Amino acid sequence: MGDWVIGVDVGGTFTDFSARQLSTGLSVLHKRPSTPHDPSEAILNGLRELQEKAEIAGDDIARFAHGTTVATNALLQRKGPKTGLVTTRGFRDLLEIGRQVRPAIYDLQTDAPPPLVDREHRLEISERIGPKGEAIIELTDAEIDAIIAELGPMTDVESLAVCLIFSFLNPAHEERIAAALRNAYPDLCVSISSEVHPEFREYERFSTTVINAFLQPEVGRYMDRLSSAIQKVAPKAALGIFQSAGGLMSIEQASRFPVRTALSGPAAGAVGAAAAAGMSGIGNIITLDIGGTSTDVALIQDGKVGTSNLRDIAGFRIRLPTVDIHTVGAGGGSIAHLGADGLLKVGPMSAGAVPGPACYARGGDKPTVSDANVVLGRLPARLANGFPIDSDLARTAIEEISRPLDLSLEMAAHGIVSIAASNMARAIRAVTIEKGQDPRGFTLMCFGGAGGLHAADVADILAMRRILVPRAPGILCAEGLIVADLQENYVTTCRCPLDDDLTIIAEAVSRLSKQAEEWLAAQGDDSAFIISRNQTVILDLRYIGQNYELPVEIGTGRHATGLPPVEPLKQAFFRQHEAAYGHHDPDAGVEIVNVRIRATMEFAKQAVDAARPSGKAQPAATEQIWFERTGFVPTPVYDRDGLAEGARISGPALITQFDTTTLVPPDWTISVDAAMNMIMERNDG
Repeated sequence: MGDWVIGVDVGGTFTDFSARQLSTGLSVLHKRPSTPHDPSEAILNGLRELQEKAEIAGDDIARFAHGTTVATNALLQRKGPKTGLVTTRGFRDLLEIGRQVRPAIYDLQTDAPPPLVDREHRLEISERIGPKGEAIIELTDAEIDAIIAELGPMTDVESLAVCLIFSFLNPAHEERIAAALRNAYPDLCVSISSEVHPEFREYERFSTTVINAFLQPEVGRYMDRLSSAIQKVAPKAALGIFQSAGGLMSIEQASRFPVRTALSGPAAGAVGAAAAAGMSGIGNIITLDIGGTSTDVALIQDGKVGTSNLRDIAGFRIRLPTVDIHTVGAGGGSIAHLGADGLLKVGPMSAGAVPGPACYARGGDKPTVSDANVVLGRLPARLANGFPIDSDLARTAIEEISRPLDLSLEMAAHGIVSIAASNMARAIRAVTIEKGQDPRGFTLMCFGGAGGLHAADVADILAMRRILVPRAPGILCAEGLIVADLQENYVTTCRCPLDDDLTIIAEAVSRLSKQAEEWLAAQGDDSAFIISRNQTVILDLRYIGQNYELPVEIGTGRHATGLPPVEPLKQAFFRQHEAAYGHHDPDAGVEIVNVRIRATMEFAKQAVDAARPSGKAQPAATEQIWFERTGFVPTPVYDRDGLAEGARISGPALITQFDTTTLVPPDWTISVDAAMNMIMERNDG
């Protein structure tokens, strides 16, 4: 029986590894540059390096969890095959009509991105399911044969989406079409909306299914390569892919429903952040995950990660359960430049992993946020721990900004990091202030390779007073994969006023619960690793006539919980509405729109056996670090591995570890708590 669990998170710049031994809690971390041309190359090379480093035999790996950016990158770059669409006659242009929302409300010249399916590849079929699931126009075999014949000349179409009106109520027509297409074209990838997203709102359902079809060939090939390679290295390992909803799924499901992985990596970070903060007894946090290309932020309340059922990624709408994350193009590799107005801009373009920031000495020559940190002394060469830093190249790159602005190198670098911090703070406002939450009541949790360098700057902008720096900030997404559980989500649209007979809602819960139970039973019964199997029932409610609904969780247990009385359900909805919109109407009618069940198989987790050094904190070196008020200041540098529980350091200070660097400005003090997390607090006065 394997004793190791390994999590691998692929980022734009680095691929991170975290391995934990279940029997002892021993944790081993590793990091290596990503390989954007083929992410699996960095995974396999890094896995071999990790095995050598920790002396882990392949047969000792019980579980391999992977957070992937393949789907995200494919959408951002529109890198995918020719995709086709079969839809009900008359709905061919629905993808382009969309919701008629302009990408930039004040810019009349900006167009929405073109749909992923060209018009000539959108095929119409005569059939019609009605609003009660009845067949208004029956689907004939002749119509199916005509579609097969029409598709024949389209030899460049590798994937096909089948999206029919009201198929979420009656999928029979979609299933017949899919079966015929798969039989006629065995190599064709076919996605049907009643499987990908069986909810009402036709545009969101069509868009999500088309995105799934667009991603399926590329992600499927990647999953096949990865699975084959991992099985050779770790033949007994169960391979799990992290999904946007916050749990793991099988590699088969990831290949079938790649759209579920669109936010795979960032979602793992939020899960890992909630677990790390819980070890310090902190339940309300705002995550600040700063990587090489982007920054991801999320709101976590009472230890629970917020979720959303609607996301726009690269201008494409996806309606599926996802961890509620807001992303901006601001990271260590973000490129600084002067805009057409002559003002300094930072991002969203990034130097990425190849060639990377100029200071990495790998061919990059553009000024980046990382180069600015080098100029300010925040990233001295001796602290790079395996990633050599060339300060001369960084200074040369920043000169591109300082010279035309007639500023010193330090002022230009300070401007770059300040703008980056402002962009990050704006992202936090989107998940807090814009949703009725005051960020000052939360702890800012920084992670990612650059999180510790910018956390205090972001906290200053938002008037936040406390920052949590986890044990391994640069590897937290990979650590989140280790503590993640298997998860599957089920949904059905079932509109019913709350004051009516709720029998159809109870029947829907029972039907979904049966599907969830079958899935849970199919996951095996390894008592050594499985703690529990649970079903969480969620109802989407809204005021009658309202356009969007709010999820109300009604219970979690081994089996689906029964419906509560109507009045407590109303009150729960009123509380949700008050929190989301600042008001509620106790007299207005309420209706149920969707019934959801989240099935979870919880794995056994071993607490990290973190190293616990002893003795008084002693600086390893002193570096000259630039601060806005004082200029360069001699600043003590500490090795985090030497900080014991209870250690307390007043700023200015720099704390280094192999995966990140944490800056403690003069107005802050940092200490190490019992969980070996660092807590940074603003000095009073």
